Amino acid sequence: MAEGLDELPADLVAKLYNKDMLDPQQPIGPSAYRDWKAKRSPPWTIGYASSYAGNTWRAMAMDRLQNEIIPKWKQLGLLKDVIITQSNLKDAVQIQQIRQLVDQGVDAIIVCCSNPTALNASVKYAYDKGVPVFSFTGYLTSPYAVNSSNNYQLGGYQVGKALVDQLGGKGNVLVVEGITGTSGSDSQDRGMKAGLASSKDIKIVGDVAGMWTDQIGQAEVQKWLATHPGQLDGIIVQSAAELGVLRALQQSGRKMIPITFGGETGALCYWRKNPDYLKESYQLWPPGDDIELIWNIMMRTLQGQGPKIQSILVDSVKFTYDDVKTRLPENCDENSDKWENVGIENWGGTSYLDQFFLHPADPEKYKP
Repeated sequence: MAEGLDELPADLVAKLYNKDMLDPQQPIGPSAYRDWKAKRSPPWTIGYASSYAGNTWRAMAMDRLQNEIIPKWKQLGLLKDVIITQSNLKDAVQIQQIRQLVDQGVDAIIVCCSNPTALNASVKYAYDKGVPVFSFTGYLTSPYAVNSSNNYQLGGYQVGKALVDQLGGKGNVLVVEGITGTSGSDSQDRGMKAGLASSKDIKIVGDVAGMWTDQIGQAEVQKWLATHPGQLDGIIVQSAAELGVLRALQQSGRKMIPITFGGETGALCYWRKNPDYLKESYQLWPPGDDIELIWNIMMRTLQGQGPKIQSILVDSVKFTYDDVKTRLPENCDENSDKWENVGIENWGGTSYLDQFFLHPADPEKYKP
């Protein structure tokens, strides 16, 4: 049997690994860890080399890690400690921190939302020392990394097409990107613009970087609106910036045109109180579920379950108004900086992940 994609269910491959709707740099070859197992027995020490801590998404991911994942896996007897570093978007610092974590003796390293190529030499350094690197919410192109995320190009297309439908197929749109140069942002941006291009009567009239941060998204959109008084019909935004963009629009005095929402609770609360504002929205990266997904992939790999391919992808979750009404009470807080997760079983749960491993088993029941 051919290795990699040919070992996955055909319908899953057709949906999430279709070359026409996949970032061309997304690594989808056979994993380097198919026949690999940790050199030490548990409890393991894990490194988390985070690239940024300055937005609500990162805070919610860290909350799940520190308050749920770490206590749970320590109780299972499989985790000794997690060592956390922050590089504040400086590739050179993150590279140094990865090497330091390897030299400190960690058993595996998780990285988040990083430049797709800058870390490759340090990933190889870790691999040569027996330390696998796991990248979530974005990919690394190194053959020695294991990646997990939404298919961001497909997800971006879904968001862009939803806005086209919301606008009736025509209008002027402002694009708010994430952090340019990171794989997650660039993939989404490519998909969003492809979705907008599904109608020849949609025109992109501006493009700003929201840096996945509400305060920055708000400031950038406020500046753009102040200097572009012409017709604007919709704004397409990468989370986490939609709450800031919503505030910018509210404070501008303009009419409330559609803004694409992701998972920020405050923005979804605005929709909860204004039922006709949107038809649908898409959650592309629930923070707690994203970090738990890569954690489960990492633990399975340490246990020798053998990931089949380099990138384990999941589909977006669509929210309708009924979903938002169910999730949020009528008196919800429009200023909330929390996020709506979708639940790990809806984001690469146990049976879903089983499809991606050669020797699947419940990682929580592992006995060395």
